[in-house]
Amino acid sequence: MPPIPGSGLAKGLAVTLRTMTKKTVTEQYPDVQPELPPRTRGVIGLFEENCTVCMLCARECPDWCIYIDSHKETVPAAAPGGRERSRNVLDRFAIDFSLCMYCGICIEVCPFDALFWSPEFEYSETD
Repeated sequence: MPPIPGSGLAKGLAVTLRTMTKKTVTEQYPDVQPELPPRTRGVIGLFEENCTVCMLCARECPDWCIYIDSHKETVPAAAPGGRERSRNVLDRFAIDFSLCMYCGICIEVCPFDALFWSPEFEYSETD
Protein backbone atom coordinates (compact mmCIF):
# COMPACT_ATOMS: atom_id res chain seq x y z
CA MET A 1 0.00 0.00 0.00
CA PRO A 2 1.55 3.33 -1.03
CA PRO A 3 2.02 6.04 1.62
CA ILE A 4 -0.50 8.84 1.76
CA PRO A 5 0.87 12.03 0.19
CA GLY A 6 1.78 14.56 2.88
CA SER A 7 1.88 12.02 5.75
CA GLY A 8 5.58 12.78 6.38
CA LEU A 9 4.77 16.48 6.62
CA ALA A 10 1.96 15.77 9.09
CA LYS A 11 4.26 13.63 11.27
CA GLY A 12 6.91 16.37 11.27
CA LEU A 13 4.36 19.02 12.25
CA ALA A 14 3.07 16.77 15.03
CA VAL A 15 6.58 16.47 16.48
CA THR A 16 7.02 20.25 16.21
CA LEU A 17 3.73 20.93 18.02
CA ARG A 18 4.60 18.46 20.81
CA THR A 19 7.98 20.12 21.29
CA MET A 20 6.49 23.62 21.32
CA THR A 21 4.16 22.78 24.21
CA LYS A 22 6.91 21.43 26.51
CA LYS A 23 8.68 23.65 29.03
CA THR A 24 12.19 24.70 27.97
CA VAL A 25 15.16 23.40 29.95
CA THR A 26 17.71 26.00 28.87
CA GLU A 27 19.97 27.25 31.67
CA GLN A 28 21.45 30.73 31.40
CA TYR A 29 25.01 29.51 31.98
CA PRO A 30 27.13 32.47 33.00
CA ASP A 31 24.42 33.83 35.27
CA VAL A 32 23.28 30.49 36.72
CA GLN A 33 25.97 27.97 37.61
CA PRO A 34 25.10 24.37 36.65
CA GLU A 35 24.47 21.83 39.39
CA LEU A 36 27.16 19.22 38.85
CA PRO A 37 27.09 15.59 40.00
CA PRO A 38 29.39 14.81 42.94
CA ARG A 39 31.87 12.75 40.86
CA THR A 40 32.30 15.32 38.11
CA ARG A 41 35.77 15.46 36.58
CA GLY A 42 36.90 19.05 36.47
CA VAL A 43 40.61 19.74 36.72
CA ILE A 44 43.29 17.96 38.71
CA GLY A 45 43.89 19.46 42.14
CA LEU A 46 46.67 18.97 44.69
CA PHE A 47 46.68 18.63 48.48
CA GLU A 48 50.19 20.01 49.12
CA GLU A 49 50.39 18.63 52.65
CA ASN A 50 49.94 15.06 51.32
CA CYS A 51 52.56 15.37 48.57
CA THR A 52 55.89 13.70 49.36
CA VAL A 53 57.46 14.59 45.99
CA CYS A 54 57.78 10.94 45.02
CA MET A 55 57.43 11.95 41.33
CA LEU A 56 55.22 8.95 40.48
CA CYS A 57 52.59 11.18 38.92
CA ALA A 58 55.12 12.90 36.65
CA ARG A 59 56.71 9.58 35.60
CA GLU A 60 53.41 7.85 34.83
CA CYS A 61 51.85 10.77 32.92
CA PRO A 62 51.57 9.72 29.25
CA ASP A 63 51.70 13.35 28.09
CA TRP A 64 54.57 14.48 30.37
CA CYS A 65 52.58 17.55 31.36
CA ILE A 66 53.34 17.49 35.11
CA TYR A 67 56.29 19.57 36.32
CA ILE A 68 57.59 19.21 39.88
CA ASP A 69 60.43 21.11 41.56
CA SER A 70 61.62 20.27 45.06
CA HIS A 71 64.53 20.58 47.43
CA LYS A 72 65.80 18.56 50.38
CA GLU A 73 65.53 19.74 53.97
CA THR A 74 67.04 18.18 57.06
CA VAL A 75 64.66 17.36 59.87
CA PRO A 76 66.10 17.28 63.39
CA ALA A 77 66.12 14.00 65.28
CA ALA A 78 62.81 13.04 66.89
CA ALA A 79 64.48 11.54 69.96
CA PRO A 80 67.71 12.58 71.67
CA GLY A 81 70.63 10.62 70.30
CA GLY A 82 68.82 9.93 67.02
CA ARG A 83 70.04 10.97 63.64
CA GLU A 84 68.82 13.77 61.45
CA ARG A 85 66.62 12.86 58.50
CA SER A 86 66.27 14.52 55.15
CA ARG A 87 62.97 14.95 53.34
CA ASN A 88 61.84 16.41 50.06
CA VAL A 89 59.90 19.68 50.15
CA LEU A 90 57.67 20.67 47.27
CA ASP A 91 58.62 23.98 45.62
CA ARG A 92 56.50 23.88 42.47
CA PHE A 93 53.79 21.58 41.18
CA ALA A 94 52.45 22.57 37.79
CA ILE A 95 50.25 20.83 35.25
CA ASP A 96 50.13 22.13 31.70
CA PHE A 97 46.41 21.72 31.09
CA SER A 98 46.83 22.47 27.39
CA LEU A 99 48.73 19.17 27.12
CA CYS A 100 46.79 17.19 29.71
CA MET A 101 44.28 14.68 28.35
CA TYR A 102 42.51 14.27 31.72
CA CYS A 103 43.04 10.51 31.80
CA GLY A 104 43.41 10.39 35.61
CA ILE A 105 46.44 8.08 35.64
CA CYS A 106 48.34 10.50 37.87
CA ILE A 107 45.50 10.44 40.41
CA GLU A 108 45.37 6.64 40.41
CA VAL A 109 49.13 6.15 40.93
CA CYS A 110 49.50 8.70 43.76
CA PRO A 111 50.09 6.56 46.88
CA PHE A 112 49.33 9.42 49.30
CA ASP A 113 46.08 10.75 47.75
CA ALA A 114 47.69 14.12 47.08
CA LEU A 115 45.97 14.46 43.69
CA PHE A 116 42.20 14.62 43.25
CA TRP A 117 39.53 15.63 40.75
CA SER A 118 38.48 19.19 41.52
CA PRO A 119 34.94 20.30 40.63
CA GLU A 120 36.36 23.46 39.04
CA PHE A 121 35.76 23.22 35.30
CA GLU A 122 35.67 26.70 33.83
CA TYR A 123 38.53 29.01 32.94
CA SER A 124 36.55 31.63 31.04
CA GLU A 125 36.03 35.16 32.28
CA THR A 126 33.35 37.69 31.48
CA ASP A 127 35.86 40.53 31.00
